[in-house]
Amino acid sequence: MSRSVRVRFAPSPTGKLHVGNVRAALWNWLFARKSGGEFMLRIDDTDQVRSTKEFEAGIHHDLEWLGLNHDLTASQSSRFGVYDEVADQLRSAGLLYACYETAEELDRKRKLQRARSLPPVYDRAGLGYSEEEIKAFKAEGRKPHWRFKLSQTPVKWHDLIRGETVVDTASVSDPVLIRADGQYLYTLPSCIDDLDFDISHVIRGEDHVTNTAVQIEVFQALAKMRKGAVPPEFAHHSLLIGADGEGLSKRLGSLSIEAMRDDGLEPQAITSLLAKLGTADPVTAQNQLRPLIEGFDFSKMGRAPARFDNEELITLNGKLLHEKPYAEIASRVEPLGGNEDLWLAIRANINRVSDVKTWIDIVSGEIKPLIEDGEFTQQAAQCVPEGALNAESWGVFVADVKEKTGAKGKHLFMPLRKALTGLSHGPEMGPIFALIGRDKAIARLQGQVS
Repeated sequence: MSRSVRVRFAPSPTGKLHVGNVRAALWNWLFARKSGGEFMLRIDDTDQVRSTKEFEAGIHHDLEWLGLNHDLTASQSSRFGVYDEVADQLRSAGLLYACYETAEELDRKRKLQRARSLPPVYDRAGLGYSEEEIKAFKAEGRKPHWRFKLSQTPVKWHDLIRGETVVDTASVSDPVLIRADGQYLYTLPSCIDDLDFDISHVIRGEDHVTNTAVQIEVFQALAKMRKGAVPPEFAHHSLLIGADGEGLSKRLGSLSIEAMRDDGLEPQAITSLLAKLGTADPVTAQNQLRPLIEGFDFSKMGRAPARFDNEELITLNGKLLHEKPYAEIASRVEPLGGNEDLWLAIRANINRVSDVKTWIDIVSGEIKPLIEDGEFTQQAAQCVPEGALNAESWGVFVADVKEKTGAKGKHLFMPLRKALTGLSHGPEMGPIFALIGRDKAIARLQGQVS
């Protein structure tokens, strides 16, 4: 019988979600939904100093806004008793051992190893302390940090993206699982939770490959203690880089989901882009998540870093808006002072909903006309049709101006656009002309601020 799919997204509430970790969340969610499985949100808040409820609330809000609903949730801060029990079992099994080196002493060891052209791997001095040395450390007031004893053998697994993967743990330092101040680091709580919550697959970035080898050994040790526990399968996806080929770490503030939402981007633009970056599929604007679910496939995922280009995101955002019916956008347009006629007139020329305000100001507010040939626009003012302007008025108006002035092509249309909108570009002028209205149109053609 095949195992039911259950995946997890496990952010730490020590900062805001950004495109890098949301891409991991999205791929986990898509895999779960395509497989008929479950998506778990696990809050990794073992760092009680840096974790905040504000950041945790932000995580929930961002995922809800993106449409990534979760089926179950848990917080690591409520499970310290479980972690303590397992840590004691690992100590009893001789797999968790105390180390008393200070950070400075460990740094000196690494520097000496590098000077001798040796890899900076921990020398396992903690396994050989004498009773006298331990007493001396305690007399100094030192508290130990605790390391997991690796097998120092090759660890192999079939990665759902990378294929057959091997990491020799002899080339890796025994990982610190518990700091000297008693704080659990990521590895032990994560492995315990993955087993206890029956996580079937761990989907995450390629920067975790070496960590996975370590965690597989931890899983193997824990599975012996927790009868029936089954370790997850792994899939390591490519990392994101900027359009310039550089890492994103220095720009994560502007790439937070909160910042993108505040900038007026649509959640569907973000999911449409992140779902396909690093895959063989083209990026297309999807107003729903269902096509992204149906198209999710590990076999399409490449190993090369995927380029995230904010300009591509903005363009994609515009494509979504260009097709969006007024009924879907009314609650966001009307508070700005817009209406359906305005939306239908301008939607093909905006990239963000916030751009609507610019066109509200153009058709309803005051602008300074761009007049290059005052005689031409004065003549054009005399051609504005009588009465209320409508969809047909622009054609009538342009024909009369052409007949009156002899202008044609861009020499006809561009001066009219500049005078009426103050811009050299924008939507089709027919609907805009009707929205501006007769009085404003005449005043602007006459060069008046109106």
